This record gives sequence, C-alpha cells and structure tokens, in this order.
Amino acid sequence: MTETTSTRATESTESTEDSRFTEDTAGLPEYPSTRSKENPFAPPPAMRALHDAEKKILRVQTWDGPTWLATSHEAGRELLLSDKLSANIGTAGYPITSPAMKAHAPHMEPGLNNTDGAEHTRWRRMLTNSFTRKRMALLRPEIQRMTDDLIDDMLAGPNPTDLVESFALPVPSLLICALLGVPYEDHRFFQKHAAVVTSVTKTPEEGAATQKALWDYITGLIEQKMDDPQEDVLTDLGEKIREGVLAMDEAQRLGLMLLVAGHDTSANMITLGTAILLSNPDQLAELRERSDDERYVAGAVEELLRYLTIPHLLARRAVVEDVEVAGVTLRKGEGVITSLALANFDPTAFPDPETLDLTRQAAHHLAFGWGPHQCVGQQLARIELQVVYSTLFRRIPTLSLAADFTELRFKEDSQAYGIYELPVSW
Repeated sequence: MTETTSTRATESTESTEDSRFTEDTAGLPEYPSTRSKENPFAPPPAMRALHDAEKKILRVQTWDGPTWLATSHEAGRELLLSDKLSANIGTAGYPITSPAMKAHAPHMEPGLNNTDGAEHTRWRRMLTNSFTRKRMALLRPEIQRMTDDLIDDMLAGPNPTDLVESFALPVPSLLICALLGVPYEDHRFFQKHAAVVTSVTKTPEEGAATQKALWDYITGLIEQKMDDPQEDVLTDLGEKIREGVLAMDEAQRLGLMLLVAGHDTSANMITLGTAILLSNPDQLAELRERSDDERYVAGAVEELLRYLTIPHLLARRAVVEDVEVAGVTLRKGEGVITSLALANFDPTAFPDPETLDLTRQAAHHLAFGWGPHQCVGQQLARIELQVVYSTLFRRIPTLSLAADFTELRFKEDSQAYGIYELPVSW
C-alpha cells in the first residue's frame, strides 16, 4: 500500500465507525442476485423490482457486509460525477468485490482505476494520445480486415464451432496486440490470466500468482520496446519513462490494465451480442438488412451495450465526504455501488427497457461508466463492435445456435458478464 492510500484509508477509518458492522442487516436484499433463466441478458429480477419500487438508493447485503446500491440512471450519473466519492479501493467502506480483491487491496498501488482528482487526471493524460477518436477511427480498415480473415477461417473450419474460441476472443485479442505491441502468439497466456483477474471466485493465492505472471510479462515487453521502439502504445509508455513522466512500475500498471481490459470486455460483448441477436430474429433480420447503414449500426451497438452492460458489478465507490443523492444521505466511511446494469434498465431513462430495440436512442447509457472514470477505450470498443455486428451476420446469414439456449453458461461469477462457450452452426 502506498503512503497516499494508507493515509486516506486511515483517516476515514478513524473518523467514522464503519456502519457495516453496527447496523441491523436482517432483511436486506442480497447483492448481487441471480438472473432469470428466461432472460439471462437482463439484470436480475429481484434487483429490478427494487428499482420498480422507486427506491433509487437503498441498502443491500454483499458478501462483505452491507453497502448502498444506486439503481436509477439519474442517481448513478450524479454519484459517478461526485468528488465526494473515491474510487480508491483502500478507502474505508469501499465495497470490495471478492475475498481475493480484499486480500490484494492493501498492496494495490495507485493507477488509472483507483485514483481521484488531479492524480487520476495525470494517469488518464498518459493515454490521451493513444486513444483519441481520430486515431481509433483510423483503425477501422484493420479491424475490418481482421474480422473478415477470422470469418474466413471459421467458415473453413469445423461446423459447428464455439464462437468464443473461433471469433469473439481472437478479434479483440488481435487488435489489442497490434495496438499495444504484444505478440499475438502469447494470446493463450494473457487470455487465461485475464479470466482469473475478472473472476470473483478466485482465491487470494490465484489472484496473487496471476498478478505476478502478468506483471513480469508486461515488464519484459516494455523493456524490449525501450531497446527497440515500434509504433505502439507500449513504446509510447517506454518513451514516457525515458522522459521522466512515468516510472517503470507506473507504465507496467497501465500496460497490464490495457491488455486485460482491452480484449476481455470486447470478447464478452461480441459473444453476448451475438447470442441475444440470435434470440431476437426480428431485430437480427433488420440488422442484417441495414448492415451497410453506418448510422443505424452505430445506434444498434449503443442499444446492445445498454442492454448487456458487460461490467455488471460496477461501479464501486467509497464515500469520503457526506453527500445527499436522491433524498438519501451517504455518510463518510460508507460505500456505494452504482449498478450500471440497473441504470441501463431504468424505465425513466429507457422506456420499456426489457425490449431490445436496435432503433432506440440509447447513447446515454452507462455501459462505459460515467464521469472522470469513463472507459478510456470506449471509442475503440464501439468501432470494433460496429464492424463485427455489421459483418458477421451479413457474411454468415444462416448463423444459428448449435445448442439449446438453456445449456449456455453465463458468467455470473465474473466481473465481466458474458458466456463461456457459444456453439454456433451455419
């Protein structure tokens, strides 16, 4: 733990007795709860029912004790913009996702995802030039080439096949490797460890082993780039080390975060998006017919992002100064989870939210978060998904599920929601 993190956590602990250990928790709703088998794409019915009861912020029981849960779109955006909340996992009250993360929290150094204010701005600035909208748009032809090549390979391979292994994982993995400067031949290594990183059931020992393996791997790559610069993000980070703007360990943390998040969330989104479209033939038929309409496809992607909300257990914050939101006062030392998935199913923001409507104006969704901590790679993800969805069903019009829908295994045990395998045929 750094001195900054340690001091902040200590001050909060001394000033406020943690209400998680003093309140009566009997009868509090369990969070997270189980999704329905009828529609596993939507947030859990029990959580949506709480929002339907007009409870925009309420107490829930997590594995580690009670915390606040924001269920509305309006309250969620307000919380994620507030400077009275902290993303620092070391701050008292922060609602930690798992025992492994709790064990890791005291040793977690500052980075893009767990800093606030000017410190967070400094971290984010390190990636500004690497992920501009213009630079991401220039990647579209390369993404199209990768997508077409993988579809060619899939069509030439076994039928049926697992879409995850043959397409959904390779597309973003190839792209993030090209962008960062990571050898694609190492994809099985980092995909395996990324799955451990996002798991909420990993043991502390598994988490520590994976962290070290990825840390050593990224360190070696950055050192190579400093000796032999290329046109990629890891080379950019190496140059910032030489300029004295970044320390080596800071560059390592950024590189590791980009490698894991840069392929895992997109792979899950491609898989889930394909599954839900195959389950909604009318919407799929319209997408296939209008696949050359860039504006329509862009809007369809926003609706799919809203509906599926891959980071389904986020966003989490600690309260560092009393704040009132939606008529509820959150006290310093407490924690709050802004449920991005529930916010995206808020009927006041998205009428008839359970209906997948690819013509819906859904760009105000919170699938990428909101405020200062919005996903830095969101423009890349959007372009990636636009290319994939407009190409896959046009080139394979007979694509269909090759297993009973009830047999699909959904990732409720992961921070990144998805499906483990998606058998398809054509």
